[in-house]
Amino acid sequence: MKLEMMGGVAQHRAMDQAPMPPDTDLLAGFPILRTDDLSEARAVVGRAFCDHRLDIRAGRLDVRHDHVGGAALSLNVLGYGAEVDINPGLLQRFYLLQLPLAGAARIVHRSETVEAGVAMGTILNPDRDTRMVWGEGCRKLLLQVDKAHLERVAEDMLGGPLPGAVRFDPRVDMGRAGGQQLRARVLSAARAASDGSLWRDSGLNEAWAERELAAALLENQPSNISHMLWRARRTPTGREMRRALAFIHDHLADPIRVEDIARAAGVNARSLQLGFKAAFGCSPMRYLRDVRLDAARYRLMRRQGRESVTDAAFACGFTHLGRFSQDYRARFGHSPSAA
Repeated sequence: MKLEMMGGVAQHRAMDQAPMPPDTDLLAGFPILRTDDLSEARAVVGRAFCDHRLDIRAGRLDVRHDHVGGAALSLNVLGYGAEVDINPGLLQRFYLLQLPLAGAARIVHRSETVEAGVAMGTILNPDRDTRMVWGEGCRKLLLQVDKAHLERVAEDMLGGPLPGAVRFDPRVDMGRAGGQQLRARVLSAARAASDGSLWRDSGLNEAWAERELAAALLENQPSNISHMLWRARRTPTGREMRRALAFIHDHLADPIRVEDIARAAGVNARSLQLGFKAAFGCSPMRYLRDVRLDAARYRLMRRQGRESVTDAAFACGFTHLGRFSQDYRARFGHSPSAA
């Protein structure tokens, strides 16, 4: 099937009223490809995502691909310069959220056609065939989420097994509050990765960020389980919150995750998030970090048996001394060694 643009991409570009913030330096510190060679572009982009056909329709190829990856997802900024045909077929093992930063594209996802631009993103489902035309100058911020990871997060949020595959509406409308929130979360993660705040190592912050990005996608983008997620959202009872707090304080030095806290409390992870937001104005993992910092400060300031910075950090569950020092200074206004 030949996709005929018939002015569609150019027309859609003109319809976009409010461009996304330029963020021209997003992920610029993580380049994996700069090329004008079509074969190289197919190979390198294919390794980052999946095998696909790539053909030039018009213009000069000038591929720029920046990429940072975690355990279960990756963030990418990709542009081809030229107008290109892209045929990935079935993605199979991942979901792909596409947020145009500039330009426009036409996406045919199974039987639906989406005219994408800065006011309309897209999400590709793993089990739906896809064809795309990216217009000249189209540049996108891409969130690639592993299918198994997203399903685990969905089951944690539901508190039970999924009824089947999760399928999203391919249109990500920036005119909706959900689309705006989703875009803001992904942009925030990309900026954090760009300045080195995320994906410097494989610690708890990274695991938390990967879970939260998958949860943001599930919460803000309509899907076939949106009604189930809505029913699963409830604030924990006082007894459930006390169980959560007891678990945190009893396992301060252990590498616990939000799912572990939720399981101990007897609620799903999203309900736990709501409970901590209502009670403390922060996430469970932020609360855990602050409790750990308070415990480390006590160890460093006591007059008898005062510990070294390294011993105090490890005893309170910190495994990255540089990050511990950074977080400690942010919370208390001075370095751990000055305690």
